[in-house]
Amino acid sequence: MGTVRGFDSEMAGRRAECDGGSALEGTRFAAREEYAGTLTGDFVEEGDPAWRWYVLGDLTRAPNGYPHDTVWCEAGNLFVVDDTERRAGGTG
Repeated sequence: MGTVRGFDSEMAGRRAECDGGSALEGTRFAAREEYAGTLTGDFVEEGDPAWRWYVLGDLTRAPNGYPHDTVWCEAGNLFVVDDTERRAGGTG
């Protein structure tokens, strides 16, 4: 299966958090890293079965020295932290 790119308007603009692994430079070990920001709605699916990865931008939390403005988050490690009413323009 190839890579499928798409846009999920239901996820776009939602505040979210995700965690993932990152190699510790100079070692054979990895550590958990935490990110928080706003989902762009962009995603890719790869593999069989497909794994979906979302782009998290406008980062408000990232590891010290993280050099990028965005991060790819695997859907299973992604936690939406806003509510649907607020995202849809409600007052909640």
